Amino acid sequence: RRVVAAAGELVERALCKVVLLGDREAIRRLAIETRVDSALFPVLASTTDPLFEIYDPQADTELRAKMVDGLFNARKHKGVTYDGALTLLREDPNYYGTMLLQLGLADGMVSGACHSTAATMRPPLQIIKMKSGVSIVSSIFFMLLQDGVKIFGDCAININPSADELATIACASAETARAFGLEPRVALLSYATGDSNTGALIDKVRDATTKAREMLPNELFEGPIQFDAAVDPAVALVKFKGKENSVAGKANVCIFPSLDSGNSAYKAVQQASKCVAVGPIMQGMRKPVNDLSRGCTINDIVNTVVVTAVQAQALEAEEAASS
Repeated sequence: RRVVAAAGELVERALCKVVLLGDREAIRRLAIETRVDSALFPVLASTTDPLFEIYDPQADTELRAKMVDGLFNARKHKGVTYDGALTLLREDPNYYGTMLLQLGLADGMVSGACHSTAATMRPPLQIIKMKSGVSIVSSIFFMLLQDGVKIFGDCAININPSADELATIACASAETARAFGLEPRVALLSYATGDSNTGALIDKVRDATTKAREMLPNELFEGPIQFDAAVDPAVALVKFKGKENSVAGKANVCIFPSLDSGNSAYKAVQQASKCVAVGPIMQGMRKPVNDLSRGCTINDIVNTVVVTAVQAQALEAEEAASS
C-alpha cells in the first residue's frame, strides 16, 4: 500500500519513471484504495513513453525467459540450477528487479519495505556487483537539518572498517555529495582532534585521512576530528588554536569510525532534532540499489526513489564522460 501510494506521488509530480513489480490487478486495487489510480493507470495507455509500468514476475513469462539465462550463468558456479534460477525470478522480486537492472530495463532499484536489508542487497551484490576499482559497498544518510544538509556515513553496512576501507567510504561519500550539488568538506571523526591524543582508533582515522587525501587530492578531508570541532566554527577555532582549516567548523560530510558510532549518531541526531534522515543510500554499486526500512513511510519511499534517480543520472554522466 505504501509503495503504491508513493508511486502515485512520484508519477503525479513527474519526478521519475516508476516500475512496480507485482500483480497488475492487485496493484490496481491498491491504487484505488490509496486514491492514486487516476495518477497511475491513465499513463499506461499513453502512446508516448509512460511514467509508470508494471512487471508481473508470475505472469510475464516471455521476459522471465530472457532473464533466466543471465541469472543461471551468473550463479551456476555457486550451484544454482536452471530451474532454481527460474524459481528465484518467479518467487523473489529482488532477483527479478536485479535482472531488470542487468538487462537495462531499469536504471535503479529500491526495495526493503517488505524485505530485510540482506534480502534486498544479496541479489545486486551477486549479479550487478561493485564498480570497477571499488573494494566495498558503503552507505550514507542525508540528514536534513535546520541549518542545512549533512551527510553521515557509514551508518548501515560496514561494522568495523579498516583504515583503507574508511578512506574508501570517505571518498565515496565525497563523490555522493558532489552528485547532489554539495561541495564536500569531509570530516573523519574520532574521540580526539588532531594530535591531542593517541590510540589505535585515532591512528586508524589518521591513516584513513591520509589515504583519502591521496585517493582524491582535490577534495577536502580532515581527521581525526571530534564532531563538535567538525561542525561548530567556535569550537573549531579553539581546538585548532585559531589556525585556518578548510573543514573544521564547516564539515558537511561526517564519516564515523565504526557502524556502532555511525548508526547510533544518526539515530540520536534524528530523534533529538526531529529532522528527516534520507537513507540508507548505498555507494559503490555498478548501478544504484537502495534499501528501505520495513517501517518506512510514504515520504521515505518517495525520497529514496528520487535519490536513486539522481544516482542513476550521475552514473550516466560519469559513463558518458569516460567514453
